[in-house]
Amino acid sequence: MKHFLLSAAMSALLMGAAPLAWAETPDDQLIVATTMNNILTLDPAAITGRETVQVLNNIYDTLVILSDKDRSIQPRLAEKWEIAPDRMSIRFTLRADAKFASGNPVTAEDVVWSLKRLMTINLAQSSFLKTRGFKAETADQHFVAEDARTVVITLPQPDDPNLMLMVLAQNGPGSILDSKTVMANEKAGDLGAEWLTLNSAGSGPFTLTQWASNEYIILTRNDGYWGPAPAMTRVLMRHLPESQSQRLMLEQGDIDVAYSMQAPDLASLEGNEAITIASTPGAGFYYLAVSMKDERLANPKVRAALRLLIDYEGINKAVMPYYGKPHQRPLSSGVIGLLPDQGYKLDVAGAKALLAEAGYADGFKVTLRVLSEDPFLKAATAIQNTLAQAGIEAELITGSGDQIYGAMRERNFELLVGRGGGGQQPHPDSNLRALAYNPDNSDEAKLTNYQGWRTSYYDAALNGMIEAALLEQDPAAQIKAYEAIQVHIDETVPSILPFSEVEDTVAYQTDVQGMIVSPWLSRFETVTKAR
Repeated sequence: MKHFLLSAAMSALLMGAAPLAWAETPDDQLIVATTMNNILTLDPAAITGRETVQVLNNIYDTLVILSDKDRSIQPRLAEKWEIAPDRMSIRFTLRADAKFASGNPVTAEDVVWSLKRLMTINLAQSSFLKTRGFKAETADQHFVAEDARTVVITLPQPDDPNLMLMVLAQNGPGSILDSKTVMANEKAGDLGAEWLTLNSAGSGPFTLTQWASNEYIILTRNDGYWGPAPAMTRVLMRHLPESQSQRLMLEQGDIDVAYSMQAPDLASLEGNEAITIASTPGAGFYYLAVSMKDERLANPKVRAALRLLIDYEGINKAVMPYYGKPHQRPLSSGVIGLLPDQGYKLDVAGAKALLAEAGYADGFKVTLRVLSEDPFLKAATAIQNTLAQAGIEAELITGSGDQIYGAMRERNFELLVGRGGGGQQPHPDSNLRALAYNPDNSDEAKLTNYQGWRTSYYDAALNGMIEAALLEQDPAAQIKAYEAIQVHIDETVPSILPFSEVEDTVAYQTDVQGMIVSPWLSRFETVTKAR
């Protein structure tokens, strides 16, 4: 009967019909509503976005993982690892019992092949290793299988090995593939890219059974999984981008978990004892960005004025619940060296004085780009209003991600309300490389991964401070170094002005237990139903 119910539910959901009404979803099936607009492929080397990482977390393993409790580094396929005294290499010992879903054993050769493939294909996820100095042409030197269970990764340049471990913990750059299965499905030298778009070759607790783009993904329990068997035999992830539909189906019991719901629908569920709403710090920040190519905005007094024209308290109270929480520093919550917020508040008089000192006592006209969706548009509208109070007339330009962030990547904007700033790895360098570091400010460099480059923000002294802090081996001194960086950024006024830290929020049936909220970390292997 439970399998019949799942089939009936899928038929109703996939055909767009009115969902069937029942008191509960099947005990051993997890029905998840989410948005799949950013899921374009399931090839670990080519994916983008946290929604796709969430899928991969269930079908691929990594050498290590980050704990969902404190984001500490924990074993996964590697039962142990050793950092060399010179901090230039890491030796991993693989667990002996791990097998891929195909039945093939997980070997050191598979690990090396997966990392070399990542660099050779050179798609989105390779950037995590490329920014650490890895190159496809020297991959043989840096990824070595000493024997069937021993992998040695040699760093191409001085680095913090702990940050390297954090990168390898993320599915995408760290996904370990069944090389034999993938190569058996290779076409025209594509290293299995076409096949991996719709198929999986992992060792995780689930396998990919079916994916229909922007419709659904079905995951089936991997009964050969090396770890504890998941309680759920299947997971149905349904593309349901309409927030109200997610809310109604959650209330009716037709789905177990609802991701990507909008704030009004989440707020309407507060107080419903049958539904739990949980939030956790996400990756990155909501911010006001300025282009330093504009001579007005390149003036630090103007940027300081803009910093005082954000109604931090008002935006976070009225717009950001369930999306973000107040935050003004460029480092994520919980990382080493994070200083308390500076306490900036809306100060129109102070901003006017700074603008007058900069030679803009009467203000000026400027464009403000923003995604045409919440919470971005509401936050930008609020900022537009407070800018006007100081004489800055901001014209809103709205659009899709490609239109708004595309202009930023081309360095063709003035002001922009956006979201980003690293933080996938719980290390200050993850934020600083994304937000402030810029080794080459020329247009020809096209360092689009760096938001410092996108905003034409270049500070050679800051670059040096970031590089030195990463390599500092004394923990206390490293903390001091990251504190000094934050002071320097604050005093010189950055091009990225955070006003809220991203929060990930999910709503789910209260009898669903073991949920991990963050899509960067969530794995459905821990989920049970208390019925």
